[in-house]
Amino acid sequence: MDALLLSRIQFGANISFHILFPTITIALSWVLLFFKLRFNATGDMRWMDAYRFYVKVFALTFALGVVSGITMSFQFGTNWPGFMETVGNIAGPLLAYEVLTAFFLEAVFLGIMLFGFSRVPGWLHTLATLLVAVGTAMSAFWILALNSWMQTPAGFEMRDGVAHATDWFAIVFNPSMPYRLTHMLLASGLTVAFLMAGLSAFRMLVGDRSGAVRLTLKTGAGLAAILIPIQIYAGDLHGLNTLEHQPQKVAAMEGNWETGSNVPLLLFALPDQKERENRFEVGIPNGASLILTHDPDGVVPGLNDFVAEDGTVLHPPVSPVFWAFRIMVGIGLTMLLISWFAVWRFWRRGVDTAPRLLLIGFVGMTFSGWVATLAGWYTTEIGRQPWLVSGVMKTVDAVADVPAPMVLSTLVVYLAVYAALTLAYVTALFYLARKAARGQDVRSLTPSSGAAEVAIAPGE
Repeated sequence: MDALLLSRIQFGANISFHILFPTITIALSWVLLFFKLRFNATGDMRWMDAYRFYVKVFALTFALGVVSGITMSFQFGTNWPGFMETVGNIAGPLLAYEVLTAFFLEAVFLGIMLFGFSRVPGWLHTLATLLVAVGTAMSAFWILALNSWMQTPAGFEMRDGVAHATDWFAIVFNPSMPYRLTHMLLASGLTVAFLMAGLSAFRMLVGDRSGAVRLTLKTGAGLAAILIPIQIYAGDLHGLNTLEHQPQKVAAMEGNWETGSNVPLLLFALPDQKERENRFEVGIPNGASLILTHDPDGVVPGLNDFVAEDGTVLHPPVSPVFWAFRIMVGIGLTMLLISWFAVWRFWRRGVDTAPRLLLIGFVGMTFSGWVATLAGWYTTEIGRQPWLVSGVMKTVDAVADVPAPMVLSTLVVYLAVYAALTLAYVTALFYLARKAARGQDVRSLTPSSGAAEVAIAPGE
């Protein structure tokens, strides 16, 4: 394995680990704000119970997100110096805007949000929660602006091989940015919805029937039921945008080799890039044409259109993109079915009588948002290959001249640390849930908000 492939795997491992945590904190901060506002409006302690449990989840997740993001920044210099040398005039300011606006906002008010219950007025604590939520959303905005620009670059010109900004509005709001940002924010909301439903279902399975647990289970299931059809619609719009600007990625997603109409939607296939064909195809006639063009006779691009005359392949690796896309869609459909069934069941018979099988299903789906998000990111990022910045810079032109054994050694260390931290994080969340279910999460609070809060244990 050469240094290029190892460096790609290493950066992929870093970003895969890092993205897990912002995917939770982006939406969880807004859910916490919702809990706090409901408590302020009603004085119902169930909302504060929910807030105090999930603010612990937020704190742990935020810490890991910050730490894991540091290693990615270093890799721009250690593994990919050509990236900043060529497009640093654009990437640098966008990353700086994220730090100056989003990260500073989070850093200033996070302490008040986590530790200010009994130390500041209630309105100030609520305001701190709001500003942390705004900070997480702004962070997503700037990072997605840069990533989208790499997919569909605009608003720049090349001078002596270096990109220079000519229109910052066009750079930030490049053709794919609104679709990617919407898709990611909805993915974050779904990740948190199933995390919340899964942890609540786990607490119910171990005997916790407190009001807060029933409330968060309903909230998680309801949030998922609302967001998943919106996400499907947003995904359709995103697909149409990708078809317009990155047809080779769509061709890989569909496993379609020849441009043509009436293209089937492949449910299963084994793409063979060497022979440039699929094996064991199972598909729905005209399905791909209908989904991508909204016309069963619509034309879908083929991968064979993206091979240069000298044989150079200008489309992404087919199998990873093909299967990552299907994993994402499959999990999304599963989310739709379980969330809609749960909401119907809760509406008909209440949460207390939720069948054990449904609760187990939610526990199994606790981190389904992570899997779907990673599958979506692999589709997006691998689907951009062989370009690092589409049409501007190839990945091979940015990699550092570092010996492959050195990259391999650091990769092994990264993977070991990330596996250990992920296992520890998941274990910690279920430990917190079990501890809370046993009534050990005793609290002494309260912000002086005018609403009486007392030191109680969950369920009291």
